[in-house]
Amino acid sequence: MYSLKSLALLAASSLIANVTLTAAKIQGEVAPKVPGAYIVELQDDQNQDTFYNSLGNAGQAIKHRQSLKYSLFNGVSFQLLNTTDEDAAAKSIEIMPEVRQIWPVRIFSVPKDEVVWTGNSPMEVASAGLQRRQEAGNDTFSPHVMTQVDQLRAQGITGEGVRIAVIDTGTDYKHPALGGCFGEGCLVSFGTDLVGDNYDGTNEAVPDPDPYDDCEGHGTHVAGIIAAQMNPFGFTGAAPDVTLGSYRVFGCGGSAGNDVLIAAYNQAYEDGADIITASIGGPSGWSEDPWAVAVQRIVEQGVPCTVSAGNDGAEGIFYASTAANGKKVTAVASVDNTQSPAVLLNATYSVNNRTGYSFGWTEGNPSAWGNISLPLYAGNYNTSDPADACEPYPDSTPDLSDYIVLIRRGTCTFVQKVTNAANKGARYIMFYNNVAGASSVTADVEGIEGVGMTTAAQGVEWVRLLANGSEVVLNIVDPDFADNFATSSPNPRTGGFLSTFTSWGPTYELDVKPQISSPGGMILSTYPLALGGYAVLSGTSMACPLAAAVVALVGQVRGTFDPATIENLLASTANPNLFNDGTSTYPILAPVAQQGGGLIQAYDAAYTNVELSVSSIAFNDTDNFEDTMNFTISNAGDNSVTYSLSNVGAATAYTFSQGSIYPDPFPNALVDSFASVEFSSKEVSIGAGSESTVQIIVTPPEGLDASRLPVWSGYIAMNGSDGTSLSLPYQGVTGSMHDQTVLDTQNTYLTTSASEDYEPLTSSNSTFYLPRSNSTASNSTVYPEVAIALAFGSSLVRCDVHPVGPQGYGSNSTSILGIASLGNIYSFPYTYAPRGGLVAAWDGMLEDGTMAPAGTYQLVVRALHIFGDKSMASEYDSATTVPFTIKYV
Repeated sequence: MYSLKSLALLAASSLIANVTLTAAKIQGEVAPKVPGAYIVELQDDQNQDTFYNSLGNAGQAIKHRQSLKYSLFNGVSFQLLNTTDEDAAAKSIEIMPEVRQIWPVRIFSVPKDEVVWTGNSPMEVASAGLQRRQEAGNDTFSPHVMTQVDQLRAQGITGEGVRIAVIDTGTDYKHPALGGCFGEGCLVSFGTDLVGDNYDGTNEAVPDPDPYDDCEGHGTHVAGIIAAQMNPFGFTGAAPDVTLGSYRVFGCGGSAGNDVLIAAYNQAYEDGADIITASIGGPSGWSEDPWAVAVQRIVEQGVPCTVSAGNDGAEGIFYASTAANGKKVTAVASVDNTQSPAVLLNATYSVNNRTGYSFGWTEGNPSAWGNISLPLYAGNYNTSDPADACEPYPDSTPDLSDYIVLIRRGTCTFVQKVTNAANKGARYIMFYNNVAGASSVTADVEGIEGVGMTTAAQGVEWVRLLANGSEVVLNIVDPDFADNFATSSPNPRTGGFLSTFTSWGPTYELDVKPQISSPGGMILSTYPLALGGYAVLSGTSMACPLAAAVVALVGQVRGTFDPATIENLLASTANPNLFNDGTSTYPILAPVAQQGGGLIQAYDAAYTNVELSVSSIAFNDTDNFEDTMNFTISNAGDNSVTYSLSNVGAATAYTFSQGSIYPDPFPNALVDSFASVEFSSKEVSIGAGSESTVQIIVTPPEGLDASRLPVWSGYIAMNGSDGTSLSLPYQGVTGSMHDQTVLDTQNTYLTTSASEDYEPLTSSNSTFYLPRSNSTASNSTVYPEVAIALAFGSSLVRCDVHPVGPQGYGSNSTSILGIASLGNIYSFPYTYAPRGGLVAAWDGMLEDGTMAPAGTYQLVVRALHIFGDKSMASEYDSATTVPFTIKYV
């Protein structure tokens, strides 16, 4: 963490080479649709019963999914039963007078956070066998130190009286660190299970008033970050005296429909939650997603909603997640922990028969260690060689069956290293790490009975002893019966910097995302007792609940939970961070698109007397550029303060490589070109109880290549005469969002359902024999499919059926955007699509529910440019497939 005061003097340099995506990868990257399932928002004067009666009178059979009758959302979700006419039914429902909007139900999965460590076996409530080991002076939980939570806690600020609702997998409230009970008077006192254990997003939800979870664990980890009570590992949640609500939206299968997510948010709002948090999402980039819209409405009613920014940092810039990309929703990015926590198994070793040395390790898979005492063998005494055991062991290697083989982590896969050792008879492998901590390893190789990992420091010490001719014997206690202990070690490489996995904004409409950052990498918290009791996880899923807890603490101090006020305070008092690519740190601030305002500082946000009127400023792209913006500084203190204003530029991130239409993966090419800012006054004096408006005029950076769509950003630094400092993030784009290619026409083509790898169909005389609408398809039916490669997001994707050949085939066609078309294939048009690939099969049905006549056609895929006019053909990228013929049988 660095203050803007010090960073203003930092010299910057060119940073990172660019990387090019050479081809589209056609796959289902968007949130999958549940066939035949829809969410309908009804007009205010309508209800579910009258709507269903109207459907029945129209002959439409449905199966109810979710009631969505709430004060902020009046609707319902259902499953069409005559799915052969799905699109026609959806179209007919859309024009019903009772209906305000209709959306397909889409599936979201439990975030793929990295599970660094979990307890080695189901834990008893008493948590027997746990020990806590700490280095001297290291008795404060590092995520709390990083965010000043420890300073608020020292003043007795614990979140008492604040109700936080957690939308997640449910909670193991039986855990002693989570209160041990559910209901009035318990830590987890409100909430519900909206789905049941067997729910997977596609099947029927079976609600239950009890949100208990012992099969997933994600929500239990989140709950502990917020409110864990003191435990044998010596940590608590950031706000241990809040009241938690648990809303279970995932079954044990780990998927949920967005109808359930909408229901959970609205139920939490109506149950009186002061704050709602969800560590869930999926690629989007558009604030118009129905779930994002539902969350936005709740924020507008005065309830702060924190949502994790997403774990898709590898995809680079412009990969905002829903519902974090919703307007007024606080999107939370992740920062790596400055300490790497580890909960290790206790074991001992002897050196030349001298006993009494202990060490920690984690078991892996396989784990048939039992109770063993075996000498240690290292085939490589070079502790900095990343390729240790990546090549076969030499012929001089002894039979390794009566050793524990020590191998350094790095370069090749664990399986490759273990295989080479197994070829020399090894049965037990002990890795030593090449970074802080020790993690669980999977290396299921024939002949191997047990694998594990110890810390880098311990492995280096063992190698030193072996190299000096000492005999080292490890004494392993069966992991099912071994004691655990908690430890931590400094994380000098990435600690305190943005996690490489954290997703980048902005949205395609250039809203600033994320808003703030919070510790999310390598976080120790509670886990279901059945899954080990405690775990170390990494993800924005961990950053988000800590931010929600900070909102509770700040709100408790300030006496308000007004979302805009809290977000402005958190963003303006946050510490912007330098850019770190996971290996090295660079002397330049990370882009706002990665970190928002920076790492939150709870104490400063709680007690500052000065507030800004906004949390960020967006200057848009060149086409829509507004160079002049105003913001207000308010002083609620008893004394006047004079602020010196300055501009601190952050790294400018290029979206594209030269000539590419695909955004680069992480790390995007960064350059040290900064915007210049002219202030109405470089010093602003604000009297007690007064406010002052600041006008800024921004000039974009010079010398940028607009064709590569550089995203520039920085911070307005405000350093006060009273020693306080604030910052205001800003962002703009050089180039035109509208002019970017959104459809990769070279990788949008016809394929078939018989092609597992979506190979292009190049022949122009293919014939598909499709079942008639009133017949049943067989497993052998081959359908035409269209593979669509979206290089960038598009708010509207059409797939028109263009008749070719004899005139009769086009008798029902009309001119749509300049071509003869029977209309879209069913399930199109697709609205608010993220970048990525999608594949759609066609059974002959059109968007109005009718069947296309037998004949020869081409599919014309058109994707609307960002900010494009959907009524003009020139505003679309277009690709036309080869002709093909359909016949009905």
